[in-house]
Amino acid sequence: MPARLPARLALLAHPATPDGPVHSLTVEVDHHADGGLRLSFALAHGGGLLLPAPQAPGPADGLWAHTCCEAFVAVAGEAGYREYNFSPSGQWASYAFSAYRQRAATPDALPAPAIETVATPGLLSLHATLPAQLLPGAPPGRLLMLGLSAVSEARDGSLQYWALRHPAERPDFHDRRGFALAFAPILPDC
Repeated sequence: MPARLPARLALLAHPATPDGPVHSLTVEVDHHADGGLRLSFALAHGGGLLLPAPQAPGPADGLWAHTCCEAFVAVAGEAGYREYNFSPSGQWASYAFSAYRQRAATPDALPAPAIETVATPGLLSLHATLPAQLLPGAPPGRLLMLGLSAVSEARDGSLQYWALRHPAERPDFHDRRGFALAFAPILPDC
C-alpha cells in the first residue's frame, strides 16, 4: 500500500549496535515541487554526538563512516537502486547499483542534492532535497521504494545504525527488505 506524502517516520536503532548519544530519530518525507523529494532528518540526542567538521559542499566518499543520513531509492520490482549520503559537513555522495551492492556507473551530469544542517543543543536537523533527476524513473503505475537510514557517531567513535526496518542480524542498509516506504512519484509542477 503506497504511503501518502508528507509522512513523518521514526527510524529504529539496530539491536546489534551499542547504545549511543542519539535517543530518537525521525524523518519527514515530502514531495518537492520539481517531482523530487525533501527529506528532513531530526536526530535527538543527549550530548556526545560527534559531527564532522564543516566542508565545502560537494561529493565525497566514506561519509557513512561518521554521522551521516542516507536515502536508498528503487523502482518497485526492479533490481537497481540509488544510494544518497548526506553529511552534516555539507558533503554528499551519490551511487547507482544495478543489483544488491553491484555498483553501476553514475551519470556525471546530474544535479547535486541540496543539504541544510542546523545543530542546536540536543538536536541535529538535516534537510536534504533530491531533485527529480536524481530519482530513478518509474514507469506509469509503478511505485518508488524508499529506504531511510542514518549512522550516528559518538565521541568515543562507536556507531549506531538507524533505519526504517532492519531485516538482518547485522546492519545492512542495502538490503532491499529495508526499503520500507512505497510511494507514487509525482509529475513536476508546470
